[in-house]
Amino acid sequence: MSKASKIAFLNPLSKENPVIVQVLGICSALAVTTKLEPAFVMTLSVVAVLALSNVIISLIRKTIPTSIRIIVQLVVVAALVVMVDQVLKAYNYEVSKQLSVFIGLIITNCILMGRLEAFALNNGPWLSFLDGVGNGLGYGMILVIVAFFRELLGSGTLFGYQVVPDSWYEMGYMNNGMMILPPMALITVACIIWVHRSRNKELQEK
Repeated sequence: MSKASKIAFLNPLSKENPVIVQVLGICSALAVTTKLEPAFVMTLSVVAVLALSNVIISLIRKTIPTSIRIIVQLVVVAALVVMVDQVLKAYNYEVSKQLSVFIGLIITNCILMGRLEAFALNNGPWLSFLDGVGNGLGYGMILVIVAFFRELLGSGTLFGYQVVPDSWYEMGYMNNGMMILPPMALITVACIIWVHRSRNKELQEK
C-alpha cells in the first residue's frame, strides 16, 4: 500500500478522526449509542454509504457541472441510503426500528458531504474508497466505544446479553440509569476527546 493510501485510510482513525478531531456526526453519536447493536449496524451502514458514494462521485467528478455538484452528491447519497434502509428492513427489522429516522439522516451527515467535497471530487476511485472506509470506521469506532460503556454501565448488558452477574445485583450493585440518557453520550464523547488529545499533543495547538 502506497503512502497516500495509508494516509487516506489510517488518518481518519486517529489524527483526523471525524468525530473527536473534526467534531462531525455528533448527533448520531448521541442518539444511537444506548446499545451496541444499533451502533454497530449504524457503523456498517455509514461505512458502506460513505465508501460507495466516494467512489461514485470520484468516477463521475469530471462530468459533474460545478453549479449542481451538491445536488448530484445528495442524489447519490440518498440512493445509497435508501438501499441500506431497505436491506436493514428486510434482514434486521428490529434494529431498523431502533435506528428509526437516523438511517435516513445519514443523507445529511456532515462527514459524508465533507468527504465528497474535500476528497472524492479531487482524487481517484481507489483513494476515495480508502478515504470513505477510513472515515466510516473512524466514525463508527467512536460510536461503538460510546455504546459499549453506555450499555454496560446503563443496562448491565452487551449486545443485549447480560454480562453483569446476578450476584453483583444481590450484593447491591445497580445499573447507572443516567448512562442511557442523551447527556451521558455527550459526556462520554467529551471524555474520549480529552483522552485522545492528551495523547496527541499536536492536536491541542489546532
